[in-house]
Formats: sequence, C-alpha cells, structure tokens
Amino acid sequence: MSLKKKVSQLLYTAAKATWENRRGKCGEVVVLYDDFSGLRGIDISGLPEGTISGMNADGIGTKVELAERQKRFSTLAYDLFAMVCDDAVAKGAEPINIVSVLDARLLTDDFLPQVEQLAAGYIAAAREAGVAVVNGETAELRSRVGGYGDFNFNWSATLLWLARKERLLTGKEIVPGDAIVALREEGFRSNGLTSARAIFSSTYGEAWHNTYFDGRSLGDHLLLPSRIYTPAIVAMTGGFVGTPRAVIHGIAHITGDGIPEKLGRTLKPSGYGAVLDSLFQPCSAMWLAQCASSVMDDVAYRTWNMGQGMLVVTPEPSEVLGIAVDYGIEAKVVGRVVEEKGIALVSNGLFGNGKELRF
Repeated sequence: MSLKKKVSQLLYTAAKATWENRRGKCGEVVVLYDDFSGLRGIDISGLPEGTISGMNADGIGTKVELAERQKRFSTLAYDLFAMVCDDAVAKGAEPINIVSVLDARLLTDDFLPQVEQLAAGYIAAAREAGVAVVNGETAELRSRVGGYGDFNFNWSATLLWLARKERLLTGKEIVPGDAIVALREEGFRSNGLTSARAIFSSTYGEAWHNTYFDGRSLGDHLLLPSRIYTPAIVAMTGGFVGTPRAVIHGIAHITGDGIPEKLGRTLKPSGYGAVLDSLFQPCSAMWLAQCASSVMDDVAYRTWNMGQGMLVVTPEPSEVLGIAVDYGIEAKVVGRVVEEKGIALVSNGLFGNGKELRF
C-alpha cells in the first residue's frame, strides 16, 4: 500500500468513527461502498416544509504553525470544526456533515504519527460538535506548501448545515433592551494569530514559542484549542428539529476583526447599537502581545476576540446562562442593545483598562 493510500485510509477510519454522531438523525451517513475512495451519501429523507440547507467553508490558517512549533497536532480539529460549525449555529442552523481537505508538503512514513494525531482530534472534535465527517481529500503538494519544521500542511473544511426557515437569525428581531451574553474564550481561537506571531517573533526571536510566560510556553498559549460552542447554541435555538430552550434574537461569532466587526454585522439589520460594560478579560497572551508592540486597545479589539468567543443577543438571559452552565461554558451578561447606533465597550485591554471605546 502506498503511503498516500495509508494516510487516506487512516483518515477514513477516523471519519467512520464520527458517523455514529448522526445515526438516526437527518444527515446520517449512508455507505454504498465501504472504502476510503468509495461512494457515500447522507440521508435527508423526510425533511419538513421550510427546511433550508446551506454550506460554509473555512480553515485554521496559520494556527497550523503553532502545532508545527509545538510538535502537537491532536487539537487542531477543534479549531477546524469550531470555525465552520460555530459560524453555522450563529445563523440559527444546525451543523450536519463535514468534508475536509488536507494539503501536505510531504507525506512519508516519518509523518504517520502526526497524521494519527490529526485523526484522533477528528474523532473527538466531531463528537463535541455532533457532526459526521463524510469524507475528505489528502494531497501531497511539495513546494506549494511551507511552514515551520518538517511536517507542513494546510487544513480546511466545508460544512453542510440544515435549518428551519423560521428559526434563521437575521438580526431584524433585535430590539433595545435585549441582553448580550458572552460565552468565554480562553485563547485566540484560530484568528489574529498572524499578527500575534509577528509580534512575538520580533520581540523574542525565531524560537519565540519557547518563551515561558504565565506558567507555560508562548507556543502552548497560542495553540490552546478553540472552544466549540455548537451544542450549547443548538440547545438554545433548537437547531433543526429540537425544541428551543431560549429566545435568541442574534448571535455574533467573535473571530477575525473582533467584536466591532462581528457584533456590528449582527446588529446592522436592526439599526441599533450596543453598550458592553462587563466583558470578559482577554487571555494573558493577548496582553503580552499588546505590551510587546504597544498595540492600543482599540486595535486589539479589532484584531482578537479579547476573551469573548460568542455574543448572544437575547431577551431571556437567565435561560441562556443556564444552558451555558449545562455545557460547561463560562458565560455572563456583558451588555445590552441600545437605540443609538455603534458599539461602546468598556475596555479590558492593557492600555485602557476601564476606558470606554467607541466603534
């Protein structure tokens, strides 16, 4: 068996282990030919009227380099699945099935242990998100892929989601007085890492990831896997066929461009603004990045999540907080919707702690 075939078989075996996540549900994987190159489909029979289907794609960007530096690859699937699944639930949808593309520079026998780590993460992250990995593609692209160390690759995924038309979150339901609940994120997720890496490389040199800070290496700080909020959000909205447990008017997934862009986009259809006066603090590595390059707070909030993984706009904050507790997520009311356009937030950044920033 060729090495590429071994890698494909390894990832296929991992994918098969995720199919149980959709058994008996819409999106159950139907196997027509059991082989990594075989024909597979998904069961979408009996869809109710008003069913909406959609797809979104994303990758984990330069977070791959953090894994390359730390020689630890088992958590990257959490970042990959969080990027696509949490984007979908922010629309009121329920993630169903995933396909992925792994583009490696080289595939040799020496790299099989790293692929095994990726596969193990596949299984764990899919279970967390409640999705099935239908199939994937692996390619060896040689000089077209670079990175740090010997094992270099890019990883991306495409997600299929389903939703009930009446449950899609358009933002038009948002009204003044709605509470804004933050779900805490303790790391960078998979965003803003290019700027963080540039800052730390400039400050501490090429081996910046070995710099010890706040109890662990900087590499470990930045490699911290993304929290997958999908099951908690699906419980809140009801997802595709579940019973909603809270009234949700809007959700912002705080990824690239931070709170100003993502919450601003969520609020735009309503024409209203927000006051955020009790936000979670950013992780300590974000403060260090600010300190190392004098990144001012307004720029930091436009670059990183600064401690918030999702912002949920709701008239029922108690219900949202209770569901977050059920799923082991730290959450709190951090602000409210107001009539005045724009976003005003009380900064927890390094240089303007307690100062109001306006976006």
